[in-house]
Amino acid sequence: MPAASGPCPMDSGQMEAALDRLARELAAQLQAGEEVVMLGIRSRGLPLAERLAVLAERATGAPVPVGALDITLYRDDLTEMVGSPIVRPTEIPFTLKDRTVVLVDDVLYTGRTVRAALDALLDHGRPKRVLLMVLADRGGRELPIQADFAGIRIEVPQGRRVAVRVKEIDGVDGVTVEAC
Repeated sequence: MPAASGPCPMDSGQMEAALDRLARELAAQLQAGEEVVMLGIRSRGLPLAERLAVLAERATGAPVPVGALDITLYRDDLTEMVGSPIVRPTEIPFTLKDRTVVLVDDVLYTGRTVRAALDALLDHGRPKRVLLMVLADRGGRELPIQADFAGIRIEVPQGRRVAVRVKEIDGVDGVTVEAC
């Protein structure tokens, strides 16, 4: 996985290539007949999961169902949030039992979002195994959580953040490093 730095580490073409590579890496790691589902962590993880499922189906020849996971009520900073949190639906229209779940998110930073996602996921069933796939891994973990697949690793100085934009939400694809 490439390492990058700078204000625009991934343009739309590079993002498309990274998603294709992630789908092929996932396909290469699966056992024959292993049933895979993708759960996109709302909000930007969901469109990424939908795209990755199409690419993974192409790479494996097997359908890859997609669901949406909302982690709002599982966050450990819920009481610190200003105002009322926006809770969106979790949509898992399939069983998780005996399946490999690929959790998909846009950016992996502290690990707290993934911890919340695992708690939410386990309230919906017990999968065979869970893999984590992120578009951008910026380091800086506060919890012992690592991505199984990452599109790009970015070293980000203090006071900066990684912003992922997806055309389904933002009208454009890309990854940038911005001031907080």
